[in-house]
Amino acid sequence: MSQLFDSYRSNYRDVVQSSIDFSGLPHSFFMRAKADLLRDLIAARPQSKKPDMLDAGCGVGSFHPLLRGMVGQLSGIDVSSASIAQAQVDNPDVDYRAFDGIHFPFADASFDLVTTICVMHHVPPAEWAGFMSEMRRVVRPGGVVCVIEHNPLNPLTRLAVARCEFDRDAVLLGAGRTQKLMASAGFRQIASQHFLLLPWEATVARRVESALGGLPLGAQYATFGTA
Repeated sequence: MSQLFDSYRSNYRDVVQSSIDFSGLPHSFFMRAKADLLRDLIAARPQSKKPDMLDAGCGVGSFHPLLRGMVGQLSGIDVSSASIAQAQVDNPDVDYRAFDGIHFPFADASFDLVTTICVMHHVPPAEWAGFMSEMRRVVRPGGVVCVIEHNPLNPLTRLAVARCEFDRDAVLLGAGRTQKLMASAGFRQIASQHFLLLPWEATVARRVESALGGLPLGAQYATFGTA
């Protein structure tokens, strides 16, 4: 997998955009939707300081500028050393580290929030439990893990995945499967929210989408649990 994503370090955004061109929406629209979801998740769990966050499978770090001001210390890991090198150039304020695909390079209980965004479908299913356990290990007691993934029940999502060059190995997992993995890893207060149902950023669209978040309709979903 590291060699696969090394080869896309310079044109990652273009490849993703080409896979979703049929939607008429820019890749930035989908990234902002994820950032908004994380902002709401953080706001719903008030704490004395901004959460230290790890992004597991961060790629070239294109998502990280949207998190500035939202989190405290931001860290990112990826199996692609070339992607990590590019991320460090683009975001020198973020702590990036290479990842061997098995063990996260951090001590136990290092973060308040751990996310992995559209990454688990690249992880071999036999390794899903181990990946989830590593997220559980590095999150602090009372902290949150948030898994954002493609919704395999959405036909447009399946089309986008089929069109994406580096998703040829993808094994999509639904929210129910992700919840079971979290439960097995020892998380509590597990819930899922589907989003990206309506292709507009207008306030009314966001409100409608939020109201329907419990239904498996959106193009993607977030499953979160408390350590």
